[in-house]
Amino acid sequence: MSSHEDCPYALVKSLNTPAPISSLEFGHAGHIFAGSRDGTLRLYDLSSFKVLKAVRGLKDEISSIACLKRPETELRDAWVACGNHVYLFKMDTPSLIMTEKDAISSLKLTEDDDVLNEVCIALDKKHLAFTTDIGLVGVVELSTSSVTTMKERHASICSCVAFVPDRPRELVSAGYDETILHFDFPEGTTLSQHKISSSQAIEGMSLSPPFIMSTAMSANGVLAAGTADGQLWIGFGGQKGLAAKTKTKKARKWNGLSDQEKMVCTKVADGPLVAMSFSTTEILTASTLLGTIVQWKINGESSDQASILEELWKKEVTGMEKVNALVANDTKIIIGGFTKDEKGVIEIWDKRAIPQNTTAT
Repeated sequence: MSSHEDCPYALVKSLNTPAPISSLEFGHAGHIFAGSRDGTLRLYDLSSFKVLKAVRGLKDEISSIACLKRPETELRDAWVACGNHVYLFKMDTPSLIMTEKDAISSLKLTEDDDVLNEVCIALDKKHLAFTTDIGLVGVVELSTSSVTTMKERHASICSCVAFVPDRPRELVSAGYDETILHFDFPEGTTLSQHKISSSQAIEGMSLSPPFIMSTAMSANGVLAAGTADGQLWIGFGGQKGLAAKTKTKKARKWNGLSDQEKMVCTKVADGPLVAMSFSTTEILTASTLLGTIVQWKINGESSDQASILEELWKKEVTGMEKVNALVANDTKIIIGGFTKDEKGVIEIWDKRAIPQNTTAT
């Protein structure tokens, strides 16, 4: 494990907002969308750190953002989950500040006593998946706005959802029932599932249950999940490329939850893992609720359990009381949350440019 001083990222900018940050999403590498608890969406330019566009006056917290590229514009469209609705906003409009009435589409996906948690867009750009507080998992066919709800629901809050890469019919969800479910979403049927066990109590004190609070799916089909008791679970059974190396045919379905396939589950933090993101197929970054950022290198092909998960570095956020969101790409880590006085804050970390053939003083 590397020391804290070996972290290759440096804080380059802190951005403040009146209300806590509740969600983040890259537009493209130079733009970041930030949703707030007061129903405000902001689009920041990451070179100037200025707000390019904003949506104000949405009636609930913006719990999740999913971006969509259109060929004729550099600015990404944004699907925004807010209360029991999703809204589609196009950012290439003349208005700098938009409101609910400027949404291109508005869909009510849950009942009034339920709220949306996470939304995501399929790679084919034809489907949007969503999860809710009462444990529902659903998919919207965007061309028709028709909604398919999965036949099996989570027993508690469903916090996370992701489409499976290279599997046009499959998605996974996870929730506070400590369970990951794997669906054939056009049929609404369950293909597989996995339940995460509690970590052992320390010194006779019971830890938090292993509520699944965050997940991340790599581009090659590796699934990671973080729990309220600080466990990191990784399933490698659906990893693309392994079948070719073992000279077996491609499986009929993604096998990331199979007990017969490789998986690891280990305690990595003292607190909840509330957000995580793959920046490459091998690099996973996660944050605890109190702002400890950890990055690992993942080697699913290793036969040595100790080298499957290699901690690269660990570092604390600087001006944040609690973290709600994190996104990462190959050069940036962006963290959102709130300060002690309940104001919003975004920390933008960038990989340090280290001059060649020089010695640091």
